[in-house]
Amino acid sequence: MILPFLETLKDYIIDVAPSLALGLFLSGLIHEFVPEAWMNRYLNRKGILPIFYITVAGIILPLCCFGSLPVAIGFRKKGVPLGPILAFLVATPATSVTAILVTWRLMGIGFTLYLCLSVVLMGLVIGLIGNLLPFPPVESTSDGCHMCEEDEHINHHHHEKGIKNRVTSVLSFGFIDIPKEIGLELTVGLILAAVVASITPLGNLIQNYLVAGFGYLFALIFGLIMYFCSTASVPLVHAFVNQGLNIGAGLVLLLIGPITSYGTILVIRKEFGNKILLVYLGVICSLSLILGYLFSVLIV
Repeated sequence: MILPFLETLKDYIIDVAPSLALGLFLSGLIHEFVPEAWMNRYLNRKGILPIFYITVAGIILPLCCFGSLPVAIGFRKKGVPLGPILAFLVATPATSVTAILVTWRLMGIGFTLYLCLSVVLMGLVIGLIGNLLPFPPVESTSDGCHMCEEDEHINHHHHEKGIKNRVTSVLSFGFIDIPKEIGLELTVGLILAAVVASITPLGNLIQNYLVAGFGYLFALIFGLIMYFCSTASVPLVHAFVNQGLNIGAGLVLLLIGPITSYGTILVIRKEFGNKILLVYLGVICSLSLILGYLFSVLIV
């Protein structure tokens, strides 16, 4: 059991490491170079347009759920409201350009277009709900002020002039400050995912028990307890559907799996609290089931 766990953990680390590193780097760039005036104009307002902008950006960015977390925390430290941040955490891991191309190839253009529209809709809904939730705004750190005095020895390069200082600022914020903030949660999330993946037998479960309505329940539970990146999950869903899983349930799995990783759950709980986490999971699960069922009805 130990060897399969270690092998699975290694595979997960290899799978998420490039995206996570890119996410950490992007969070540093956002912190250092995105002007506060731009943030105030496009993202620091409650309304549907900022949520739409960040949802579309999340779909385009080549980040998995783990890679999106440091970027989301960087947005939070910039003072972005809760709604756009939750929308970003939905749209970014749910799909990407690569995932869209793989989905188109395996599942067809109709399924692909419906998936993309579903992600946009889910991002907009969770964003609008997030803006209605009571949550104290975080004071922006863009003026060089620091949230905690104990971080001053790390952040003293931030927003100073000069190429060297700015590069130092990007790297220190992205690869020191953010890992200190959410590193433990990300590590625990990867370990939990590896534990579940290494001890969960699938066998002939789909063929024997989940060819009808129970497939939705399976997709919901399996998606919640397993971590799948948006691209890697497509061949798995394609195989399940070919074995008899309802295609609507396959869509549910393709949505739930990437969006609700252990890392995302733990970081949202730490940064935003249990209430917002429960709302986040409730909205994602409900919308995924509704959209999956509607798709299965539409194609009949």
